[in-house]
Amino acid sequence: MEYCLFTEPHGGATYGDQLAFAQTAERLGFDGFFRSDHYLNGGPGDGMPGPTDAWTTLAGLARETSRIRLGTLVSPVTFRHPGVLAIQVAQVDEMSGGRVELGLGAGWFAREHEAYGIPFPAKRFDLLVEQLEIVTGLWATPVRETFSFFGTHYTLVDCPALPKPVQPALPVIIGGSGPRRTPELVARFASEYNLGFPDDDEIPGLIANVCDACERIGRDPASVRLSLAMTTFAGRSEEDVARRASRAGVTPAEARRRSHIVGDAAEIAERVEFYRSFGVERVYFQLLDQQDIDHVEYLGAEVLPQLPR
Repeated sequence: MEYCLFTEPHGGATYGDQLAFAQTAERLGFDGFFRSDHYLNGGPGDGMPGPTDAWTTLAGLARETSRIRLGTLVSPVTFRHPGVLAIQVAQVDEMSGGRVELGLGAGWFAREHEAYGIPFPAKRFDLLVEQLEIVTGLWATPVRETFSFFGTHYTLVDCPALPKPVQPALPVIIGGSGPRRTPELVARFASEYNLGFPDDDEIPGLIANVCDACERIGRDPASVRLSLAMTTFAGRSEEDVARRASRAGVTPAEARRRSHIVGDAAEIAERVEFYRSFGVERVYFQLLDQQDIDHVEYLGAEVLPQLPR
């Protein structure tokens, strides 16, 4: 089992806030620091002091950490041309010594595109398919050979396909709950399938869809790592938990009803064991208050040692 922090910096976090989380997570034994990729706050609060760019942030963290994995959960295809994205991710992978993972999705937040003048096509799934084909194709092209692609949305002609990531097979994360097309993409391109924020009764079906898609193309379903992300409100006491949940506008009882990760070390360990029973191998603890470094300290010092590995 692996355990990562997952943050939403568009909700209000400087680079310094994210650096503090990432370095604390590394010191306390977490396996990774991942962040969303948004330019506008769509949740509670005013989002001050404003957004930070995901891959610029990860480039900085690559030089200021030494062990933890770094990545997006997830980057939308609307923000970057796939040729540029492949260069960015490969460069940050080299800057980190081979610790980067790319989460890629179709994007969903129309308002942030309108705010920053970014095109937001009504249909984006085909963009995702082509971007996955291009990014993985560029990285897989042998050195001194070229890569060309002629799609509906993108055309690349005799691209030198450089630079290459440090990792021979840089991990690609795909998430989503669609019953057919998403599992097919996972089977073709992903090293990890992220179930997102599922209700408990949704988990078996989501996993079964991916396993079926893998079997249809002759891929071993066990070669796909299963993960999920859950909003987390942890604390030594119920008062600590309630204080953290209140910042998200919920009570601990409401958070538990929504299948979030809630409670002290013992309750969280029980929850993680439940996920592991389905074959989940990585858990992302989504922390919403990115100035609450004590939340990271508690999770790392008192919860993490109680969790299965």
